[in-house]
Amino acid sequence: MPQRVLTTESGAPVADNQNSATAGVGGPILLQDQHLLEKLARFNRERIPERVVHARGSGAYGYFEVTDDVTGFTSADFLSEVGKKTETFLRFSTVADSLGGADAVRDPRGFALKFYTEEGNYDLVGNNTPVFFIKDPIKFPDFIHSQKRDPFTGKQEADNVWDFWAHAPEATHQITWLMGDRGIPASYRHMNGYGSHTYQWTNAQGEAFFVKYHFKTNQGIRSLSAEQGAELAGQDANSHQTDLLQAIERGVNPSWTLYVQVMPAAEAADYRFNPFDLTKVWPHKDYPLQRVGRLVLDRNPDNVFAEVEQAAFSPNNFVPGIGPSPDKMLQGRLFAYADAHRYRLGVNHTQLAVNAPKATQANNYGRDGLMAANAQGRGAKNYEPNSYDGPVETGQPLAAPLAVSGYTGTHEAPAHTKDDDFFQAGELYRLMSEEEKKRLVANIAGGLSQVTREDVIEKNLAHFHAADADYGKRVEEAVRALRED
Repeated sequence: MPQRVLTTESGAPVADNQNSATAGVGGPILLQDQHLLEKLARFNRERIPERVVHARGSGAYGYFEVTDDVTGFTSADFLSEVGKKTETFLRFSTVADSLGGADAVRDPRGFALKFYTEEGNYDLVGNNTPVFFIKDPIKFPDFIHSQKRDPFTGKQEADNVWDFWAHAPEATHQITWLMGDRGIPASYRHMNGYGSHTYQWTNAQGEAFFVKYHFKTNQGIRSLSAEQGAELAGQDANSHQTDLLQAIERGVNPSWTLYVQVMPAAEAADYRFNPFDLTKVWPHKDYPLQRVGRLVLDRNPDNVFAEVEQAAFSPNNFVPGIGPSPDKMLQGRLFAYADAHRYRLGVNHTQLAVNAPKATQANNYGRDGLMAANAQGRGAKNYEPNSYDGPVETGQPLAAPLAVSGYTGTHEAPAHTKDDDFFQAGELYRLMSEEEKKRLVANIAGGLSQVTREDVIEKNLAHFHAADADYGKRVEEAVRALRED
C-alpha cells in the first residue's frame, strides 16, 4: 500500500518538512514559506482556555443498562424498560487544580456523565461526594478564588482556604468528607459518583418526584492516605489517567451501579432537612436506595484533547421526564456551565463529535457563529414559526411545573426543623471508626495549623465544636500541638 502524502491544510503536497525555505543557502527565511507559517500559526493556537474548575480530567465511553423498573417515577425513554442500553461518556476530574496538576491530591472529584439518548443528550454533572461546600451560587466564584492560586504569591494559601471556610459554616459537612479517608481516591475506578444535587423526575401520569443519584463503584472503595497520595503524586502526576486508560485497554472495564433516592414532591416542604440544600444529604433510613441500572466504561477516547478536553457538560441538558429542582446551586449551574463552554469552545461546541447527539439529531434554528459545521439544507429557514416544514415545538414540558410564591428578593433558604450547618457533619463524624477519626483530625490540623491569623483558626474550630464536642476538642488540641512545634 503506497504511503500517504503529507499535505498542507488546504490539501497541497508538502515537498520538504525538514527545512524551511531560505534566501539562498544559509540565508534568512522567506515569508512565502506557506507550510512553515501554517505550522507555526497552528502551533501557537493549539491550546484553548482551560476550565476554571475541573481543569484536569480523564474520560471514557461506555454504556448504561437499565436493570430495574423505574417507570413509576419517570417517563424518560432511556429508563423506560429493563435491558435498555444507552451510550455514555464519563469525564472524571479534580476540582481546584490546574490542567498541569497531579491526580492523587486531596480534592473532590468531578463525575460528569453524558447519556446519548434517543430524546437528546442528558448530562448529569456531579462529584464523588454527595454534598458540597456552599449552598448558594453567588458564593461560588469567591469559594473557588479562595481555593486556587493566590494572585500575589502564585500558590494555594492555607490562609485563603481556611479564611473562606471560617466564614462559610455550611462547609463543615463537606470539609469532614474531604479531610476524611475518602478525600484522595486511589483511582477513578475506586470511588463513587453522585449527582449531589436534587433533581426532579416526572412519570407518564404527570406525578413529580425529587431524586438524588448514587453511582456505587463495583470495584470497591479504595483511597489513599495523605502520605500515600503525596508519594504517588510525586512518582506519577498522571496516576489516575494511567490507571483508567490501562484498565480499559486490558479489558478490565470499570462499572458502577446506579441507585436513586426518591422523595414524592409533596413531602419536600415538611422534610426535616431542606431537600434542596447541597450541603445536606437525605439519610437512607428516610429514603432508601432504589436500584436503577449499571454503568460500564469500555472504550478509551482516541484523542484526549478532542474528546476529553473539549467534552462539554451542562446540567441544563435534560430530557423528557427529568428536570431541575429549586436547589439554588443547581439553578446557578444551569446557566454557568453552558456559558463556560461557549467561552472556551465557542457557541457551536455542541456540534463537536463528543458533544453532539448520537442516537438522534439536533434540529433548531441556531445558525452561524465561529466554527459552524452543520449545514441546514438549501433553502432552510432560520426563524420560527414558518411555512416551510421547519422543526416545531411539542407543547409538552420536560418535567412537572414547580410551584412558586412570594415576593422577589435576596432571600435565605427556608429553614426546616433540622436545618443547621453542623448536625450532619457531626453525624458523619460519629459514624467513623476511631482510626478514621484520628486521620480526619490529622488532615484538618495539618492545613489549619498553617493559617497565620488566630481569629481565622478560632472561627474554624468553633465549627468543629458545634458539629461534635469530641470532634472540636480533638481538632483544637491537634492544631495547638502543631503550632507549638
